[in-house]
Amino acid sequence: MKWGRLFAFLLMVAAIIGVTAGTVPQVWKSIPLGLDLRGGVDLLYAVDTPKGQSLSDSGRQALLKAVEMRVNSLGVSSPSIDLEGKNQLGQDQIRVQVAGVKNQQEAVQVIGATAQLAIYGDATIDKKTGKITPVGAPLATGADLKSNAKWVVDQQDGKNAVAIEFKQAQKWIDITKKYVGKPIFVFLNGQLLTDPVIQQVMYSGSSEISGGSLTTPQACMALANELNAGALPYPLTLESETSVGPSLGQTSLQRTMIAGLIAIIIIFAFMICVYRLAGLIADIALIAYGYLTLLVFSGLHVVLTLSGLAALVLGVGIAVDANIITYERIKDEMRNGRSLRSAVRIGNKNALRTIVDSNATTFIAGAVMYIFGGQGDVRGFAVALMVGIIVSLLTAVLLSRLMLLTFTASGAVRRPWWYGVGKGVLKQHETQV
Repeated sequence: MKWGRLFAFLLMVAAIIGVTAGTVPQVWKSIPLGLDLRGGVDLLYAVDTPKGQSLSDSGRQALLKAVEMRVNSLGVSSPSIDLEGKNQLGQDQIRVQVAGVKNQQEAVQVIGATAQLAIYGDATIDKKTGKITPVGAPLATGADLKSNAKWVVDQQDGKNAVAIEFKQAQKWIDITKKYVGKPIFVFLNGQLLTDPVIQQVMYSGSSEISGGSLTTPQACMALANELNAGALPYPLTLESETSVGPSLGQTSLQRTMIAGLIAIIIIFAFMICVYRLAGLIADIALIAYGYLTLLVFSGLHVVLTLSGLAALVLGVGIAVDANIITYERIKDEMRNGRSLRSAVRIGNKNALRTIVDSNATTFIAGAVMYIFGGQGDVRGFAVALMVGIIVSLLTAVLLSRLMLLTFTASGAVRRPWWYGVGKGVLKQHETQV
């Protein structure tokens, strides 16, 4: 027996099990869960482009960027934002899936609404209706503000307010110089919000907005989020709204995890029953496969959905299939009269091309699904499938092969039966010898 080879094999096994058992909970927690597993809201908007005009490439990118900024202001992670096909009216559609959102109505408001803030130097009152409307061109708009608006409490009167800061401080300096001792009129979405009198020139380029509907911290924070999100290049009309509760998402996750665990246990048991020690080595390599796949998901910030979990379980089957092909090639070499070590070495070599070819075709199918799938669930399945294929080639081909060659070279177990070679093969081998 070669103790050095046996020690190297045991060291690999201990490293795989130790690292996996010690860090897999942290890796799992770092993977963002999708809408169907965590709960959240699915929103479908119609893009209101000017009549007779279609959404240009630049407009498409600007719209996606603006919506992304708005979703990020909600404080959620890994949202899904995709342009979809046209509706019955010929309008482009954009789907926004936000997992883990706590306030659904706030999400709808922030994503689809635009806070049209404008500051005027004069306004007029309709004597009949009492409505106040601005006069002339605005002195400044929300586009002149930095994306750092926030809720504050005025230190003088204790009122809730929104702190704003101009991109160009000189613009606010010029306005306050011109209107010292005079009122300015701040309109929000066409409604007068406040009309403060400028008491002094403000050289810092910052100020506070209060009054009107800004009476609560929630209202101030909502306005601050809308101002920070900026204006949408095109108006959005909400067409459908689907909510997935956290409890429903948790139930889906638990059921899928249980189903996947049962499938993996059956696969592990099958490999040990059919291929004995070789099957046990394959199972250890499968543990490494699952861990590395989760590690890649975490590193790439892939959002895990139900379809992604299904692809992970399918990936276990693909990975173990590579081991089965290898072990059957080893049996073939044993039938041809080779020794155990020679059969393991040559069987691995002969199985490599078949494994690569079969995985390549599956990878191509996954790539096609990703490119032409359109829907987020289809793409999620495709991404998980392609990642699983790449990782399975590393574990089932390289790692499993290395472990099997190292173990057989140690001479700890020499009887071919322990490597899945049946008695019929052994008798045939003895007859040929």
